[in-house]
Amino acid sequence: MFCEFICKALIIKMIKKINVMLIGFMGVGKTSVSRELSKKLDMPEIDMDKIIVDRENKSINDIFTENGEEYFRKIETECLIDIQKSKGYIVSCGGGVVVKDENINHMKDGGVILLLTATPETVYNRVKDDDSRPILKGNKNVEFIEQLMNKRKDRYLAVADIIISTDDKTISEIVDEITDKLEEFAKK
Repeated sequence: MFCEFICKALIIKMIKKINVMLIGFMGVGKTSVSRELSKKLDMPEIDMDKIIVDRENKSINDIFTENGEEYFRKIETECLIDIQKSKGYIVSCGGGVVVKDENINHMKDGGVILLLTATPETVYNRVKDDDSRPILKGNKNVEFIEQLMNKRKDRYLAVADIIISTDDKTISEIVDEITDKLEEFAKK
């Protein structure tokens, strides 16, 4: 038992020398999971979307409407570069962060990439009452969500170091599974 405690402590110490980057489609639970994981690992949490909103002093919807998706992706990359200057953070990334190769390179540089997944039906049920998702404007249905998920699926899978399904699990169960997987990852 004592050895297990010491081993866990050493693994957590190793994890704190990198950033844990949570990626995945909107509605898979990145923000909620990152908050709880931050508490469990005693590591500060960063929400990229919140940083972008604060920097731009406007909502993501407004950024998309006024400046377009390309501008948003540019700001997202700048944010990612700034985040990677420090280590020891749990980072909740935006759902589309993987669309740019440059972003993937920044995430891989000094970080472990953790992909959270969910079915299109689960995502729909989680976002159906949320009007802050510009990509879903006028397309809030399972079919559209599934099409968009399929477009990004290969990118997500190609960059992920760890994959965790969030379907039918509590945040606590997901966080426990993540910490187990991070231990396995750190032992490699």
